[in-house]
Amino acid sequence: MFPTVVPCRAQSPRKRSRGSVDLLPSGAYRVRVYAGVDAVSGGRNDLIEIVPPGPRAQKQAEEARTRMLNEVDERRNPRTAATLDQLLDRYLMMIEVGASTKVMYERYLQKHVRPFLGRMKAGAIGPDELDSLYGEMRRCRIHCKSGQKLVDHRTPRAHECDGRCRPHVCRPLSNTTILHVHHVLSGAYRKAVRWRWVSVSPVAQADAPAPNPPDPQPPTPAEAARLIEEASHDPDWGALVWFAITTGARRGEICALRWERVDFDGRVVTISRAIATDGHRNLIEKSTKTHQQRRLAFDDETLAVLIDHRARAEEAAAQVGEELSPRAFVFSQAPDSMQPPVPSSVGQRYTRMAKRLGLDTTLQGLRHYSATELIAAGMDIRTVAGRLGHSGGGITTLRVYAAWLAEADQRAAKGIEARMPERPRSESAAERARRAPRLPSERVAAGLVQRIESGEFAVGEKLPSVNQLAAEYSVGIGTVYKAFELLRIWGAVQTQAGNRPVVLAPESRLEPEPVPEPTSAGPAEDVAGSPNRMLDFVVRRRGYVIADFSAEADTDDAAALRELLVGAVRRDGRDPSDLADFTMEIADPVRKERIRTFVAV
Repeated sequence: MFPTVVPCRAQSPRKRSRGSVDLLPSGAYRVRVYAGVDAVSGGRNDLIEIVPPGPRAQKQAEEARTRMLNEVDERRNPRTAATLDQLLDRYLMMIEVGASTKVMYERYLQKHVRPFLGRMKAGAIGPDELDSLYGEMRRCRIHCKSGQKLVDHRTPRAHECDGRCRPHVCRPLSNTTILHVHHVLSGAYRKAVRWRWVSVSPVAQADAPAPNPPDPQPPTPAEAARLIEEASHDPDWGALVWFAITTGARRGEICALRWERVDFDGRVVTISRAIATDGHRNLIEKSTKTHQQRRLAFDDETLAVLIDHRARAEEAAAQVGEELSPRAFVFSQAPDSMQPPVPSSVGQRYTRMAKRLGLDTTLQGLRHYSATELIAAGMDIRTVAGRLGHSGGGITTLRVYAAWLAEADQRAAKGIEARMPERPRSESAAERARRAPRLPSERVAAGLVQRIESGEFAVGEKLPSVNQLAAEYSVGIGTVYKAFELLRIWGAVQTQAGNRPVVLAPESRLEPEPVPEPTSAGPAEDVAGSPNRMLDFVVRRRGYVIADFSAEADTDDAAALRELLVGAVRRDGRDPSDLADFTMEIADPVRKERIRTFVAV
């Protein structure tokens, strides 16, 4: 007898559960959901969330699994577990900014972001972490730990601490720096959302610091007049400062200006390039800040300044056997003007000059001065924005090339001319030193004149020795020799080679010895009256200064000048066999004029 066969219904296969919920020894639940392949590493990308222990922990874990599965189905989940460091590295690799700007961003991130949030997952960072980061940046710029006994040293180099090294005092970062960091993080997370590394950007919900309110501090017209007068003691430097005031050009634009861009007939200068650094102290030429060129009309006085400045540049090039090229830089310090000036050096020189005058201003203040004076002269905002190269204020019209030659721009050139202080007229260095002694040698000479007039040194009496005066005034021997030369020009003493200066009678000092004017022989002519005299020397290698000193020499003795040049090159640790790369500028220390440029052949 056969067994009865009972047919059964076919069972449907069991549906596999998506994701897992695991109970941990601590009582917490770990929720794991598979989210595909990691977009960065190429490995498995799992979404993991830990639910803390509690009476409703299991139910909350199931709800978290359902929520994470819905995010995966709707493609709202992060596609990677990449850290913030990885996100920032990729973002910095892709952004298109200037080299120096990129270096600045990298430095900010390395000092203020990566140590705190760099190893966290980019998708795990929220607005609270960013707010805490910004708060730390407002607390202390070096992120010191409370309780640490730190010292703010005067220099990072090895040194003996003194009163300038003080206990650490926390100083916050400026709002501008924090805004730079916020800007970089915002751009990185915008890219992360596009790449679907994260679903939303936490930066949009973080509290960014308010930008500092604009507070331009341009010099007053009286201060501008003092700056121009002080700069005019060096005619080349005075031309640069005058040009910066009348055009309002940026520092890098001034350094990049070439003679081919100056139209003397049309009285127009074209601003199209700028000098900047690549972040490693190497100079590069690039487009302007707004990537546009602009043409600026200039006034009659600025035309005269540029004509005089070009004549000096042509003369300097001729002294080294070169002809001034149209591609030469307008404000170069090189003999042939083929090397651009360093923008940071220009700004530092201006700041030092302002500090000597007791003014707290920078080269950027000249742009503010130009803008405020143009507005005060009645110029419309669009024209002012155009002259300064601002992207706002009628930018569409300003992009039109012909608009730069409009009548309004011509009026702007006349307007700035009308509000410029009077251009300083020529005054010899000796006259200026007697009226307002500024240099150490001038102060020593002025002090000796006072002692002569008070009767301390009688008529016919010899002045103290050079070494004695150098020790008394705490200056070098060369400075005392320069002071003697000034006293001779002023008619206070009579000098003889090998002897100390002799005090002259008061009637002999009524008419100081006139300073001879240069003749047609040019700056190379010796105007001192004696072969050997104290001179100032500046040695340059390919336009950059390597030595600056004073010595007694004869400007017509080529062998002696060559020895001075070789000595300066050796002191700088360079090979004297490459003298062709070096030039030595010779200047009169009293008249502050360059006599000639010596080149060893």
